[in-house]
Amino acid sequence: MFEFMLNDTERAYWKEVREFVKNDIPSQLIRDMDEGKIETGRPLIEKAGKKNLLGPRFPEKYHGRALNWVAEVAGVEEVGVLGTSLSCAFVMPSIVGEAINLFGTEEQKSRYLAPTNQGTLYSAEALTEPRGGSDFFGATTTATRKGDYFILNGEKRFVVGAQDSDYFLVYAKSDPDAPPHQSISCFIVEREMGVEVQNIYKLMGTRGGGTGRLVFRDVRVPVENLVGELHGAYSIFNRMMIPERLLSAAGAVGMARGAIEVAGRYSTRRKAFGRTINSFQAVSFKVADSVAMLDSARALVIASARLVDSGGDGRRLVSEAKKIATEFAWTIINNAMQIMGGIGYTTVYPIERLLRDCRLAMIWTGTNEIMNLLIQHEYYKELSKVKTDTRDIEHDAITPDEEEKHYG
Repeated sequence: MFEFMLNDTERAYWKEVREFVKNDIPSQLIRDMDEGKIETGRPLIEKAGKKNLLGPRFPEKYHGRALNWVAEVAGVEEVGVLGTSLSCAFVMPSIVGEAINLFGTEEQKSRYLAPTNQGTLYSAEALTEPRGGSDFFGATTTATRKGDYFILNGEKRFVVGAQDSDYFLVYAKSDPDAPPHQSISCFIVEREMGVEVQNIYKLMGTRGGGTGRLVFRDVRVPVENLVGELHGAYSIFNRMMIPERLLSAAGAVGMARGAIEVAGRYSTRRKAFGRTINSFQAVSFKVADSVAMLDSARALVIASARLVDSGGDGRRLVSEAKKIATEFAWTIINNAMQIMGGIGYTTVYPIERLLRDCRLAMIWTGTNEIMNLLIQHEYYKELSKVKTDTRDIEHDAITPDEEEKHYG
């Protein structure tokens, strides 16, 4: 029902992705990934690349579609119904590609961005370290200049795609003596440069993506693989939070939508006490609550995308979209399981898998507590500005008395 919010171009891409998800991704792939028989999202990437669905916001010369954020989030919602492993694989070219497209050299765009969008190169982002998750500037992986190379040493973990990605976007401390925001650089590191996969994690959900720990032992990275300015990765990281969080939010909306659709249909078929269970308010009101949350989350995601498309500062709204979409998705999927009762807890339906997958969405790309930190920071910053264009309702108190206002 939100099709009315899309223009013709955005709608066309959305429908392409919808058809792709419906017809080109076999259920067996999802089962095999969840059971750990497959540890890669490459099959989806290769198929999507051939259909020119990857990296839709990037220029056509690099095999993108020159579309906008609204088109991409609409498409990612469709992929979200497949769960977080495959939706993460689908959006990774946009996440890694964001850095290369905005900060990379022409050579980097031709060598890495174009084939990534074609689905012939598989990529991953190496951000989190064992000593910290949200503490990005506390990174201990180092990059030391030696002639025409940087020598990387350290570890990254929770890297989706660690198993078999062809290259990684890696952040490393290049100036340990500088202030945190001026100490880190960003690199394109090819697997063949000597990256070691030390462990593939066994996960509660989001299985099959080859999520693991990477080790860098004197890995030689050519200087031409530096992305952006030396010691200037703060700008890249700051921009990367938009695709990471906005696309996570869109994928969560897709998961929630899929879950409530399954539960809603079930409620019109399952009978108890002589009638279908959707006739009981205990069930139908859960559906109503879920649909209202779903529509609210989707509207916020699209609004955030529109803001970023307009060139506005999307830091607060994108953080809100990630927080609300993932938390609402968690509630909606739980509601779906409650509606379905015991059968929803089995593997007969996909609800239990979506529940396991969704739990990670509130943790990755910055925990929702970090989202709260950003939201309140941006709001207080706005509040501190003197506003003359809106009514100050403090003066509308019934018994105004300035002497009663004590702040100390």
